[in-house]
Amino acid sequence: MNDIVANSVLPANREPIEFTSSDGLRIVGELATPADRAPTATIVMAHPLPTAGGSMDSHLLRKAAWRLPALTGMAVLRFNTRGTSSSSGASQGAFDQANGEGFDLRAAIEHSVTLGLPAPWLVGWSFGTDVVLRHGNVDPVVGAFLISPPLRYSQESDLDGWAQPGRPVIALVPGEDDYLRPDEARERFARIPQAHVIGVDGAKHLWIGEPSTYCVLDTLTQYVLPEASPLPTEFDGPMTRWSDV
Repeated sequence: MNDIVANSVLPANREPIEFTSSDGLRIVGELATPADRAPTATIVMAHPLPTAGGSMDSHLLRKAAWRLPALTGMAVLRFNTRGTSSSSGASQGAFDQANGEGFDLRAAIEHSVTLGLPAPWLVGWSFGTDVVLRHGNVDPVVGAFLISPPLRYSQESDLDGWAQPGRPVIALVPGEDDYLRPDEARERFARIPQAHVIGVDGAKHLWIGEPSTYCVLDTLTQYVLPEASPLPTEFDGPMTRWSDV
């Protein structure tokens, strides 16, 4: 058994993907699926603010792709929104303040359907939560898991829309967040009767450090695939290490 640490990469089938938004832009991403079984659930991940360095390679998204296929059986689809570049590639277009990014998210959802991936949940982090709240309330989405939601671009009408179909909305809110803390988050998400706000004492917006990463990934697993929680902290099998973490 080997400890799972910040740069641990567990076995999975990983492949670069491309799909086209409905307004004609080429969007790049990666799909990670279990190496030894068919996926039992899917997470489609939307990254933090690209104008502040966010991308599909932001650390929580990469670690989800590195760990969750092997530990839980989930498929992990992450992508760069329009105008975003990372080591994984560049998507066409330009940053559009959570407007045009909705076309990218919808295309990612449609691509997951085309690939036959099961039970898609949307996972947004920071800016990505606004993209999810504004544009992700569509079939066949099961629910939304929101990490450090700033509610910067989302309007009350966007929140109200999630109340209608009753899809679960989970907000994981750092106790020391720079933008939205748990008490205010509970007030604002009260517009969604089924929303559940989880405050995490001592956590910060960027979730730096292995305890913070584990908290995010395990809480996510509790809702998306509860039978796979708690996540193990060791892995009995081959493991590689990513070099830039």
